Amino acid sequence: MTPIAIAMMVLAIVVLWGGLAAAVFNLWRHGRATR
Repeated sequence: MTPIAIAMMVLAIVVLWGGLAAAVFNLWRHGRATR
């Protein structure tokens, strides 16, 4: 694999997990913040 392909794969994984973590965090925060 070329370094560019590896970098793109790592970037895609980071973006995917980052978006998933942000969505879970938002759901958890909204669930906790319900008044």
